[in-house]
This record gives sequence, C-alpha cells and structure tokens, in this order.
Amino acid sequence: MLEHGGNLLAAARQYDIPLGAWLDLSTGINPQGYPVPEIPAALWQRLPQDDDGLLDAAAAYYGSAQLLPAAGTQAILQMLPRLRPPCRVAIPAPTYAEHPKAWTAAGHIVTRFAPENAASMVANSDVLLLCNPNNPTGQRYHVEELLAWHADLAARGGWLVVDEAFLDSTPEHTLAPHVGAPGLIVLRSLGKFFGLAGARVGFILAWPELLSSMQETLGPWPIGGPARHVATHALDDIAWQRRTRQRLQQDSTRLAALLEQHGLSPTCGTALFQWVQTPRAAAVHELLARQGILTRLFREPASLRFGLPATEKEWERLGAGLKLQATG
Repeated sequence: MLEHGGNLLAAARQYDIPLGAWLDLSTGINPQGYPVPEIPAALWQRLPQDDDGLLDAAAAYYGSAQLLPAAGTQAILQMLPRLRPPCRVAIPAPTYAEHPKAWTAAGHIVTRFAPENAASMVANSDVLLLCNPNNPTGQRYHVEELLAWHADLAARGGWLVVDEAFLDSTPEHTLAPHVGAPGLIVLRSLGKFFGLAGARVGFILAWPELLSSMQETLGPWPIGGPARHVATHALDDIAWQRRTRQRLQQDSTRLAALLEQHGLSPTCGTALFQWVQTPRAAAVHELLARQGILTRLFREPASLRFGLPATEKEWERLGAGLKLQATG
C-alpha cells in the first residue's frame, strides 16, 4: 500500500499524541465540508436506486451526461488500465502515486516526466495521464492545449486521461463538457472540494463504449444509497458551492502568506493546499508533527503539502508551530 495523507492513527501512535489533539493538514480536503443532510432510514434498508436523482445532479454540475458513478475515483483509476491492452503510458512525476502504480500493475510501460513537460510526451505515448491541477505541484494545464493533445492521441487510438480532483474551485478549466468523443477521459471526485472523502463518491466521464465497459467491470451498486443521497444534495447546492469557492480562495491566499512569513514560501498551490519545495522538508515535517500538526511529506522532490486550517484557533496553532520551526 502506498503512503497517503490523513493517516492520523499511525501519527498518533508514532508521536504518542492523542488522536483528537491533532491538526491534520495532510490531505488537501476542504476542512469545512458540505453539511451532510439528514439521511432517511429507508436508505439503509434497501439497495441503491439508479433513478434517485444522482446522475441528473452530476450531469448538471459537471456539464455532461456522459458519466458513471463509482466508489471514489480510486476504484475507477484501478480499473481503467485493464480496459486496454498494454501500451506506452506517460505520467508526471511527482503526481498522485496511485496512478502510475495502477498502470504499472496492469502491465503497461510507464514513463515519468516533469509535469511542465507534458507537451513533449504526446507524440511517443498511447496514453497521457495528467492531474489538473497536479497534486502536489499545482501545475495547471489550459483547456485548449489539453484538447489539442487529445486530438493527437485520439487520431492514433490513444487516450488523454485527466484527473480533476482539485479543479472544483475553478470549474471554468474543466474538460468535462468536452467528453463524448473517443479518447478523452475525465475523473472527478466529491472528496476534496466538497469535503466528503468518507462518502467514497467519484465519477468517470468518457464516451459511451468506455462507460459501458467500466460499468461491467465495476458491477452493480458501486455506491451505497446514503452516500448517493448526500452526493445528490451537495451537487445540487449551487449557493453553497459559490460561497465555498470564494472562501477557499481567500483561505489559500492566507495560508500562502503565513507560510512565507515563516520562511516557507510556497512553490505553487491550489485553493485547497500550498506546496513548499525545500531541502528542509523532512525536518520541518518532524518538528510540526511533534507539536501535533500533520503535513504531507514528499521525499522526491523534498517538499511539504499544507492543507487549510478550519477555524481561527487552528490558524493560530499553525502560526505558532511555524514560528517554532523557523527558530528550531
């Protein structure tokens, strides 16, 4: 199993700090997630219903009806490499580590490249897989260049796969409305922007034949009724989405300024996290962890990802921790 953010139980044991005493900034998940509505008791007692409104809500939110829900994008990305014969796959480094793991395990030849060099990989690849924005570097790709790369790949039977897990704060940059033509695949999730990682709800957007193959692979009832109920409400709530986008942008700007104030100028960031590349990454991670502040440490390149605090008390605690590491 690969290492991920949010592993509080392990951190609590390692540093002998009670679970409830941690400030977890390691995941990039919205700390003020969507307020979960009351769940009707009947949803726990019957099988999920396909016509419960989830697909309509998702189609309206993403701007495309060419989609399929699954138990988070993790389930999708593990299945996707099995839907084509072994081929040449280009994936940035660093990026979300489950992507190269899944394609390698399925027998594909995976080539890694710097996120900013994606254009150079199109001609010699059968599949180009990108996170937009990239996790953790924050590298962003423009819709026009992505569509051009898709056209090149699709003309040769290739795929462009774009994981938009961190894109909800800037929906104008999504490729979702362009899906439908063979070779373009978009992955979306309710885990980050909506703060509903525990619900395990994600979507694949693609052309009908691929969606049909994915549905056969996933099998029936990939998402439970209660999770579908919550996801439908979240996708329908335009007012909450609008307020949240504004708040996250403000908080991300505040986080960048706080980090810079204490000698950790962000290299890049998104509305949900700031990424700091520094040779001191491991030492800073350790000093903060000893104070019960968990960040996401990356070894290559040496860097840290900081998620957003949720409350003023948490902002003050992070500021105190950063001040201590700067003098420690």
